[in-house]
Amino acid sequence: MSALPQTAPQAPTRLEDLGLDTTFARDLMLKTMFRMSLSLPTELARACGVMTPIIDALIDIARTQNLIETLGNRGVEAASELRYQLTDLGRARAQDALAQSEYYGTFPISLDAFEAQSKRQSVAGAAIRKAQLEAASNHLVLPPGMLDKLGPAVNSGRSILFYGPPGNGKSVLSEAIRDALGDAVFIPHTLVVFGQTISLFDPIVHQVIAGPQSDPHAIRSRPPFDPRYVMCKRPSVITGGELTLDMLDLGYNPVSRTYQAPLQLKATGGVFIVDDLGRQRESAQALMNRWIVPIEQRYDLLSLQSGQKFTVPFDTLVIFSTNFAPTDLFDGAALRRIYYKVKIDRPGQQDFLKMFVIMSRKAGFEPREDVITHMLRNLYPSPNGPFAAYHAPFLMSQMGSICDYEGIAREMTIPLMERAWENLYVDSDSSDAKGMG
Repeated sequence: MSALPQTAPQAPTRLEDLGLDTTFARDLMLKTMFRMSLSLPTELARACGVMTPIIDALIDIARTQNLIETLGNRGVEAASELRYQLTDLGRARAQDALAQSEYYGTFPISLDAFEAQSKRQSVAGAAIRKAQLEAASNHLVLPPGMLDKLGPAVNSGRSILFYGPPGNGKSVLSEAIRDALGDAVFIPHTLVVFGQTISLFDPIVHQVIAGPQSDPHAIRSRPPFDPRYVMCKRPSVITGGELTLDMLDLGYNPVSRTYQAPLQLKATGGVFIVDDLGRQRESAQALMNRWIVPIEQRYDLLSLQSGQKFTVPFDTLVIFSTNFAPTDLFDGAALRRIYYKVKIDRPGQQDFLKMFVIMSRKAGFEPREDVITHMLRNLYPSPNGPFAAYHAPFLMSQMGSICDYEGIAREMTIPLMERAWENLYVDSDSSDAKGMG
């Protein structure tokens, strides 16, 4: 990116602007010196993600407390850096601090600073336009008017429920919404709460955007943005039947004595997709009860191991997706709190044939009229289906695998279609297999 978003957080230039307790910051610097064997202020600034004047201020404090001593200049030039090392007292202090928490390196962000940054880059203020949503979903065949329903829902930043029969694109449409939110946000590496460190940046969830390089050594000018943050695409977290209530709480590592942010906190500024709702170990109603306050009040309540509680911003577009009837999952009060409810139904014959042609050519098959006619008249229960959006890509994948295995050209034929069809459904003693799905 050639230009930074206006929401980029500025790097602090003074120790008092860090928003951290001075003793906490000093100990974190000592731990970093100890663990990484660093001696130069510029090296420490890089490792801690702050500007060199802040490290200089912490070194001065530590020197007056006999925790650090000067080794001398690195080189013979007058402008060369002084080198420092921990004294015996400093090493003891570093080890004692590590016994309380193994975390060292990049300085964390305070809750106040995190909340302010979340407001600046709120997903509710992303304001996607119709063209963006159309571009993100142009690989899908959608019924008329679907995007006109989705656009206002996404821009509201409120919760959305997709419901309807399985295999018709609810999950894919959720991902298209995520892709339409294409601007950048700034995610802290870590947060600090009551002196405890919480890891927030997750390379699995957060896709880093290359931008102007931060220079933590700058003395007279600030780096492009606060190096304690990472510039990323708006995050998306996708979870399904594996979701449990404890995954929405802080995770504690007793070895490192640090915390891991829960899923919804990692999704701050982005999208949290709860797929296959109703297939989790906990009931959908129980999961919804956990979400009621965050969705309505826009904040979440978390607890440390000590029992201390604190609030964090809940700036997340939550998309629920289910194959069950909403009234079977939720009571009336819960449904009322889901602001947008969108049914994703089975495609009709015309839309299905569009999907079939698109997926055929994408898979390297030229669609043939005789094969399509055979499929509609003899394989489906009737020429009107029932169809599902997943049928076309599933059949193309099956036919492609057969052709690749047998070393034959990708040519669509009736026998090949029939072989692929065998894996679309399973036989059942109680019903005709062709009628399933």
